[in-house]
Amino acid sequence: MTPAALVLEDGRVFRGEAFGAVGSTLGEVVFCTAMTGYQETLTDPSYHGQIVVATAPQIGNTGWNDEDDESRKIHVAGYVVRDPARIPSNWRSRRSLNDELVNQGVVGIAGIDTRTVTRHIREQGAMRAGIFAGDAVTDVDTMVQAVQESPKMKGADLSGAVSTKETYVVPADGATRFKVAALDLGIKFNTPRMMAQRGIETHVMPVGSTLDDLLAIEPNGVFLANGPGDPETQAHAITLTQQVLERRIPLFGICFGNQILGRALGMGTYKMQYGHRGINVPVIEAATGRVAITAQNHGFALEGEAGQKLDTPFGAAEVSHYCPNDGTVEGLRCVDVPAFSVQYHPEAAAGPHDAAPLFDQFVTLMDEA
Repeated sequence: MTPAALVLEDGRVFRGEAFGAVGSTLGEVVFCTAMTGYQETLTDPSYHGQIVVATAPQIGNTGWNDEDDESRKIHVAGYVVRDPARIPSNWRSRRSLNDELVNQGVVGIAGIDTRTVTRHIREQGAMRAGIFAGDAVTDVDTMVQAVQESPKMKGADLSGAVSTKETYVVPADGATRFKVAALDLGIKFNTPRMMAQRGIETHVMPVGSTLDDLLAIEPNGVFLANGPGDPETQAHAITLTQQVLERRIPLFGICFGNQILGRALGMGTYKMQYGHRGINVPVIEAATGRVAITAQNHGFALEGEAGQKLDTPFGAAEVSHYCPNDGTVEGLRCVDVPAFSVQYHPEAAAGPHDAAPLFDQFVTLMDEA
């Protein structure tokens, strides 16, 4: 057994054994409540720079396959589990989770009480942390110092690290009904796939794309993707969103894109104590009271409350959805321009699929434009 330690910036230390690559890694420690879909979680670009604690005790049972990745690589800074599967069992499995973590150089830790870690994060808030495995395990003071000297998530501009460098196109399934310019703040593979099912040709564009770049493809709509980091740092994306709103091009944003749209409308954002991460987060539509169980991954949120009416430079807007657990803003709807957004993930490959019809709403918005 190779020793390992999870060290938090407040000095708390959890000791276990190495899982995945041996070495050290630093990031913000957060917890994910999903019972399934660890492969989708690990390859979600929104987790860039974060050490993820799995609250489900058994991880890795179905191994790792070549179909379920949500991006080209694992993006988490580190992985914390309690009881990893010794032998994966699934007809699609090609290798073990541990082998894939080793292959991609992702440092993890296993054999610790993840319930205690989760309770600590809930009480003290998400914080900087480090995983140290093998020879990287040194005295506590040295490890804590390394964690405390690492960058904070507040003020972190991370979308550029996960965005595509060049535009690529995902064609529609069958005849093309619409063309969409998708700003890649950290998009997942399943998003253009679900658009393709609805006859949408998706042009996935770098985060630094200009309005002229977008207009060059003559899009029927613009999509703001999910992504990592602090939305306050996204001055370019916010300005670009305002330019799209001015031209009344139909716009749909999810997760990070919801925060970008909110800031473009003049709303503020704040860092949550420990965020929403999992595939079991309830959301209520303010107008109808309808509840959806959603997949989420965000540590920042928009300032506002359920049903709030907004007077923006682009006309009236409203907070359309909220989370009953804590009142967090979960969606926006513009009244006078064709734009809406949600804080959750309608493309969630691991489920649930309650929010999938939002893509149909985007199609309707473009159809009516």
